[in-house]
Amino acid sequence: MNEPEAPIFLGSEVANAPPELAAFHVIPVPFERSTSYGGGTAAGPAAILEASWQLETWDGASNPSLLGIHTQATVAVDGDIEAVLEAIAVATEAAVRAGALPVAIGGEHTVTWGVVQGLLDSGIGTFGVVQIDAHADLRDSYEGNRYSHASVMRLVVEAGVPLVQLGVRACCLEELQARRDHGVVAHDARELVTGNCMAIELPADFPEQVFFTVDVDGLDPSVFPSTGTPVPGGLGWYQTLALFESVARQRRIIGFDLMEFAPIPGFHAYQFAAAQLLYQFMGICQRTRSPGS
Repeated sequence: MNEPEAPIFLGSEVANAPPELAAFHVIPVPFERSTSYGGGTAAGPAAILEASWQLETWDGASNPSLLGIHTQATVAVDGDIEAVLEAIAVATEAAVRAGALPVAIGGEHTVTWGVVQGLLDSGIGTFGVVQIDAHADLRDSYEGNRYSHASVMRLVVEAGVPLVQLGVRACCLEELQARRDHGVVAHDARELVTGNCMAIELPADFPEQVFFTVDVDGLDPSVFPSTGTPVPGGLGWYQTLALFESVARQRRIIGFDLMEFAPIPGFHAYQFAAAQLLYQFMGICQRTRSPGS
C-alpha cells in the first residue's frame, strides 16, 4: 500500500500506523463530479487532514489514537467514474481485510457507493447503513446521472442494504416513494431537532453491523456552512455525536465516512470541526466496542 502524499490524519501527534496494526484506515477521496449547487468538495479531504494536525489526542473521554490510525494514499479520481468507484472499493476492502474500520473522507456523497461496494466485496457479511443528511439521496438518477450524489442511497438500497436516515429535511416525491418501496426507516429533522432527540432505536431486525455515513449538510448550516447544498433546520453538534453513539451502543460500527465538505477560504474553523467530528467518532467506537472485533 502506497504512502500518502497529503498530510496524514493527526500526523502532528502520531506516526502513520502500519496498515495491519491500525484500528482505523483513513481513506481520502477528493472526488467531485456531480455537485449541483455549490462546489469545492474535491478540496475537502486535504483540508480535513491538514486541520487534524491541530487536534488533541485526548478527545475529552479517551485517546482513540492509541488504537492506531493509518492514512492511506489519496484515491485517484481521474478517469471513468466506474473505475474511480472500483478504486474506492479496493481501498475499503484493504482496510477491512487488515482488520480496520474504513474512515472515508470525501468528496461528494457518490463516494459512499464505492465504500459500500468495498464492504460488500470484503466478505464482511450482512450490514446496514445509517445516514445523516439533509437530503434523502434516493433519486433514481439526477440530471441524467445514475451516479449522482443525489442518487447514492438509491444505489445502496437497490443493492439490498437496509437503510436508516437521520436529519433529512429536503425530499422529493420520488424519494418518498423510494422510501416506501425499499423499507427505508426515517427519523427526519423535524422530529429529531424540534424534539431534541439525542438517540434513536434501530429496528429489531436491522443488521448487527452498521456503516455510518455523514453528509455534513445533515448538520445545521450554523455548524457547517461549508457545503454545497446547505439546508436550515439541521442537527446540532452534540446531537450528531449522541445519535452516532446511540447507534454504536446498539450495533457494531464497521466503518464511517464524512462527505460533501467544501472548505471556505479563510474560515479554517470548519475544517477543524470536520476533523474533530471524525476523531470523536473514532473515540465513540473505541469506547463502545473494540474496532475490528
